[in-house]
Amino acid sequence: MKKATKKEIAAIKEALIERYDDAVTELTYRNAFELVIAVALSAQCTDKRVNLLTPELFKKYPDPVSLGNADLDDIKKIINSCSFFNNKAKNLIKMAQRLVEVYDGNVPLDEKELVTLAGVGQKTAHVVMIEYTGANLMAVDTHVFRVAHRLGLSDDETAIKTEETLVKKFKTGLHALHQGMVLFGRYICTAKNPKCDSDCFLQEFCKTKKSFKAR
Repeated sequence: MKKATKKEIAAIKEALIERYDDAVTELTYRNAFELVIAVALSAQCTDKRVNLLTPELFKKYPDPVSLGNADLDDIKKIINSCSFFNNKAKNLIKMAQRLVEVYDGNVPLDEKELVTLAGVGQKTAHVVMIEYTGANLMAVDTHVFRVAHRLGLSDDETAIKTEETLVKKFKTGLHALHQGMVLFGRYICTAKNPKCDSDCFLQEFCKTKKSFKAR
């Protein structure tokens, strides 16, 4: 597959930022605590689904202390429509307990600290920091991975490697580019039946309609 040229990369970056400069996550939250929970739940689950179950969760467990003392079965019951809810329920309680024990109940907005929380990997940490602080970071989910490969920005086989490649190629404006690539992949450059002719504003840069999944 052909790779995007430097000129194409610059044009893609400009177009995405122009279109999605003010884009934010579609997850519903009111503070950093709710955001990190919502992002953790969204792994292998749609934002729409997460937004359906978090209101009850946040109302019943509004802070790390209450969540850390929660009954595991109750958390499972609340989030059972979310994929991998058993593990996620355990991680939410452990995450909350660590926030109380180590961080005084505050979410640390630092990547090295965030990834010490149960259920928070590099991608989740980056998404939280991108959304909450506007950090110049990239996070690669299934949408970003697919878009990056279709546009010839990356031919890497993993999300982590793809992230490294996108950071090297774009360098700046990464928070806006992340949000833009997520929304572009979710609504236009979809896995099945991408809206190439009707809605795509990057069609001239597309290398293939083939769908890609990180290994």
